[in-house]
Amino acid sequence: MKNNRGPHVGFFVTCIVDSMRPNIGFASLKLLEDAGCIVEVPTAQTCCGQPAFNSGDDATTKAIAKQVIEAFEPYDYLVVPSGSCASMIRSHYAELFQDDPAWQSRQKAVCAKTWEVLSFLSDVMNYTPKATYQGTATYHDSCSGLRDLGVHDQPRALLAHVQGLSIVPLEGNNECCGFGGTFCVKYPELSTAIVSDKTDKIKATQADTLLGGDMGCLMNMAGKLSREGRDVRVFHTIEVLAGMADGPGICAPRLK
Repeated sequence: MKNNRGPHVGFFVTCIVDSMRPNIGFASLKLLEDAGCIVEVPTAQTCCGQPAFNSGDDATTKAIAKQVIEAFEPYDYLVVPSGSCASMIRSHYAELFQDDPAWQSRQKAVCAKTWEVLSFLSDVMNYTPKATYQGTATYHDSCSGLRDLGVHDQPRALLAHVQGLSIVPLEGNNECCGFGGTFCVKYPELSTAIVSDKTDKIKATQADTLLGGDMGCLMNMAGKLSREGRDVRVFHTIEVLAGMADGPGICAPRLK
């Protein structure tokens, strides 16, 4: 699978992107190819296993992890448009194979080449985007991407090249939005209180756009903003960088 034009990337779509916001996947593919990568989307991929892992179902998680490892072993890199999914693969797969030396070796090899897409474009490919977006945005740093993967400066450095875009700081940008995967289902009242505090702080910025790097968090905040009737467009950062943020934002009302 080697080539002379650039690294061979296996793109991990993620469940939420596939089912709720395919535009994030298409935008990621566009930028990865613009950066010089040869990109494939393995059809054998499913989930990263995080829901099962968070629920304590280690047997199911292990079976899913093996499928991911097998599907992405042939590639130079595994790239994900989600800090939480990338963190699951890079940080938590190791817990599953501590007593299985053969799979542990394969797991380590795949984890070592797994990257969140914004970090990959910035840190590995040294990519400079060429895009325009007229607006003022504020930025939310998702927990897994920030704390597990160190994704913070990379999206801001990429966004600095977007013509017409101004970034204003968000108070509590590194605080949880209240989503947390199954957390919002298990503890809905607490989750609602957390995201309500977050949307108040977003409103205080007076930004017309909210950006971030994880669809789960963005969907949670966008949904709350929409229910509150607040006029804030929400996009995954990769959509703006790819020049593909000209349509409805995440959780925006459907056009009639």
